[in-house]
Order: sequence, then C-alpha cells, then structure tokens
Amino acid sequence: MAGRIQALVAVDAGFDTHAIQSMLPDGSGVEVVGILNGLDESWRTLQETAPDLLVVACEGYSDRALYFIDSAVKQQPERPVVVLTMGSPNGFVRRVFESGADDIVTLPEPPDRIAFALEKAVARRRGAAVASGIALAPMICVLGPKGGTGKTLVSTNLAVSLAVSGHRPVLVDLDLQFGDIGLALGLRPDKTIYDLARSGGSLDADKLDAYLVKHSSGLKVLLAPTRPDQASSVTVDFLRDVFTTLRSMSDYVIVDTPPGFTPEVIAAIDASSDVCLVGMLDSLSLKNTKLGLETLELMGYNPDRISLVLNRADTRVGITHEDVEAIIGRAPEVLVPSDRQIPISINDGMPIVTREERSEAARAFQKLAETYADEEREHVAAAPEPVVSDRGGKRRFAWRS
Repeated sequence: MAGRIQALVAVDAGFDTHAIQSMLPDGSGVEVVGILNGLDESWRTLQETAPDLLVVACEGYSDRALYFIDSAVKQQPERPVVVLTMGSPNGFVRRVFESGADDIVTLPEPPDRIAFALEKAVARRRGAAVASGIALAPMICVLGPKGGTGKTLVSTNLAVSLAVSGHRPVLVDLDLQFGDIGLALGLRPDKTIYDLARSGGSLDADKLDAYLVKHSSGLKVLLAPTRPDQASSVTVDFLRDVFTTLRSMSDYVIVDTPPGFTPEVIAAIDASSDVCLVGMLDSLSLKNTKLGLETLELMGYNPDRISLVLNRADTRVGITHEDVEAIIGRAPEVLVPSDRQIPISINDGMPIVTREERSEAARAFQKLAETYADEEREHVAAAPEPVVSDRGGKRRFAWRS
C-alpha cells in the first residue's frame, strides 16, 4: 500500500487513554497522528482535519460511540472507521456495523494484528471507492481570499473548458449569499442548492441531478440561493454529502467560493483534491494571496495540489512578475491577461472560452483545464491498484491525554 495511513484515535470516556498507546502499531504503514481523550474533543478535531482513518476506542457497549461513528461516517463517507473495544456485549457488534464502521477489534490484540485490521479497512474502503468512481473525480476548489479577484471568472471558464473538451464537469456556486454563477453563464435560477437542501429525504445521484441546471456547453451547475436569507438552510454537513455525491457522478467538480475561510469554504477545501488560488496584480490582492497560501499550509494542505492563477496579469501597475514571486513565494502557473472582451462576455452570460475561444485569455483558461485533465490522467495511470490518497489536506497533532 503506497503511503502511510494517517490515523486519528478517538477515545470514549471510561477507556484508559494511556493503555491504548501501547496497543497501537508503531513503525508500520499506520501513523497515529493523534489520540484524543473524549468524543466531544474528537468531533471538534474532525471538523478541522482530514485523517485517512478514524479509530474509535471504547470500553464496551457505548451509545455515545455509536452516535459518534454514525456522525463521522455522514461527515466523510469515504473515510474508514475501525472500532477497538475491550468487550463486545450482545448486539454491540451489529450496532457498530449498522452505524457505518468498517471493522471491530476486540482487545487485547498485539499491535501487528491491529495494524493489519486498520490497513485492511483502508484498502477495502479505497478499493470500493475506486470501483464505484468515488474519490477518482477531482474536486477543484477555487479560492480567492480577497473579493473581486476573478474567482467566478476562473470557475466558469475552467468548467466550460472541461465541458467542451468532452468531460462531464459540475460547477457548484458556494457563494450562498451573493453567488453570480447563474448570471455569468446566462442561466435561470429555477432550481438552486437552497431548493435541494429544503427538499428533505436522502441524497443520491438521481435526486441531485434533478437540481442541476444544464449549460449549453454540457456543463451542469448547482446554483446558489436567489436570496441571502436562504443561505442559512445550507449546512456544512449537507454540503459534505453534496460534494461526495457529485464526485461519484461526474468527471470533475469545480467549486466557486466566497472570499475568506468560512466554515463552508473550509468544508470544500477538506473535500477537495485540488485548490486553485486566484490573485491579481495589486499589493492588496497579493498580500491576501500570500495569507491564503499560509492558511492552506497551516491546514496541512499538500502544496503540490495548489495551482496559482494570476488574473489581469499584464496590468501595468508597477509590479512585475518577479515581484509577485518574491511576495508570495512562488510563481503563478497560469497568467490571464486583461481583455476588454472579458467583462462583455460576463455581461452577456457567455464565457470567454466560447465567445472568443482564440483569444489569449481563453487560451489561458484552456491551459488551466488541460493541466487538470493531464494530472488526472497521470494519477489514474499511476494507480493500478487501490492506494491511500494523499491529495487532500492533512494536519498533524500533538499527543493529548
């Protein structure tokens, strides 16, 4: 199995936290990045992190543990869960599996046997994901810590470029209060993510597809609510389900985000395979772009999965491309030039990649789309067997007791 499995251990009340340390594998393919005492603390940590594997340790039958497992599975269906217990009272094993856990180990067991159970759970879940298409569809989160940098411009043109090249992308407008994807693409907001959230019931691919609006390019779009007051109906837990389902039914998911690291944006980053950070050629935007990169680093996001797009890159404002690299610490991968046709295309609801497909601006967005398409082909070709994904963000912890 390629890569070490990063496991977070959540310890229920009544279980000896120090005893669990001696039982866990050391030096195997599993790296324990944290042992958290108490399920409340563990849940708060899960909101901020993305371990490969969740281990739940409990003394015996525990309704708290069952509820925690159920919530953790709903939060991140792709992440395997293994339960370690000192006993298995009647009915507990059945309830553990009903809650969504992948395996249960009755202690004591030597560390190598526990390591085998953990690795098996990850391989089984990853193998099922590969077979069903889950986790193979890249999710590209388009960020711009400062407003007005051109996130929506990049999101729409990237998504349409992928669609016209034969892929099946879905674009999500995550600016829940002031989303403009519909206007930028000339789409009527007959169905929005608010309507989906209010529909109730379980969420599956068929149901979600009914709330997607189709663009003439073949792109499908999940539009933002039409009024700011409707945003509160779209919860973070609901968004996680939406992202997982979309990744199972499309070739690419592109998420256009509002400025800042809101809970919704953090959830999108956690669920993503790639981040596309958009900046502009001015000191305020570059400062915020640098802060955005530093925030992603603090979150443990893989820097190799972050692309930097510089919008209006040929603007003469006294800042050179060398200055940009010096300020933010890296060179942009894609430079989008200024073009008077861009605001015209936005006003007409027709992306520049279809309105003026031979323009330099259109070619920049096409290059960005080709980059993601090439990376995905390389990723699939390099993974003929189930592997542990290292594409998302990971955050390390100190030991806690």
